[in-house]
Amino acid sequence: MRAAGTIAVDLNPAAREVQTGTEVYAREVARWLPRVAPELRFVFYASRPASLTEPDLTVLPGRRLWSQLRLPRQLWRHRPDLFFAPSHVVPFLAPGRALTVVHDLAFERYPGAYSRGALAYLRLTTRWAGRRCARVIVPSQATARDLTELHGLDPARIRVVPAGGGERPGFRPTRAAARRRVARLGIDRPFLLHVGRVEPRKNQLTALAAVERLPDLLLVCAGPPADPHLAARLARSPRCRVLGRVDDADLEHLYAAAEALVFPSLYEGFGLPVLEALRRGLPVVTAAVASLPEVAGEAAVYVPDPSDPSALATAIQTALHDRERLRRLGPRRAAGFTWERTARGIATVMHEILDRASPEQARR
Repeated sequence: MRAAGTIAVDLNPAAREVQTGTEVYAREVARWLPRVAPELRFVFYASRPASLTEPDLTVLPGRRLWSQLRLPRQLWRHRPDLFFAPSHVVPFLAPGRALTVVHDLAFERYPGAYSRGALAYLRLTTRWAGRRCARVIVPSQATARDLTELHGLDPARIRVVPAGGGERPGFRPTRAAARRRVARLGIDRPFLLHVGRVEPRKNQLTALAAVERLPDLLLVCAGPPADPHLAARLARSPRCRVLGRVDDADLEHLYAAAEALVFPSLYEGFGLPVLEALRRGLPVVTAAVASLPEVAGEAAVYVPDPSDPSALATAIQTALHDRERLRRLGPRRAAGFTWERTARGIATVMHEILDRASPEQARR
């Protein structure tokens, strides 16, 4: 008989205006947890309302230091059996047992991409989560290795639960309709798509250098510009279109109209855009680094050195030549990564903690 209990969840990431990988993860996991673990009572907290049809959200108004001040007050008032953070921040003053997800350690691998304050906060809160939580969930073996190598976390306390996102899309525009729609975004010829924040770690400059070695192709970057100077540099090229943040409908049409996804990231804890492309049967060209081979398996074309534009251009040509095989392999590979499976994995770890008598025993 599995233990019952109340789980308080920090759903603040899902209420953010800009939705990238971490925010999507929080939203989808929160949607699925009550379905796969009905024996548990989930209470979801955020600092602001969110446009979510499910789950029900308890709004605790607040802005500055919400996760460190406002949320802990609520946790002390109601004393849940377990606190769960879908991103790594566990309040310093949270009572009782805690569980978190560490998505990646990009701030350790590429510290120059972060401000001094952000870097210090990420290091402090991640190390605290590692000390405070009975178990730590990660989305990939690559992140598990990083936690052990860079933060000294005992591998016995780490649980690998891959993220979801490989479900077959409900709406798939025709290629003709997709081309008409993306033309309104200024895309007037065949293109390679990159999805994600515009920042050095995502390596869009190398992607552009590779595209410039190939005839009659554009690079289209869809994602918020985390580095405005890099975004401006990309936009100056006649072979690149920097769209910034796009809505879900436009993104769906971009996936449908693209020739391939090019994703030469220098480091990823999981790589959700790769999975999104695979599930749509879009050929994927990515880097053989960190977690990316765990996600794409044999369904992608890899470049060993993502900083080599010539090798990346060759990999792109290989993918375009082999597109029919990749279109078949992609959805098959993606089908193994679903949000339901992710939620079930998280619920299993929750029960692993709840079934023990105390936080001290859970740490052993």
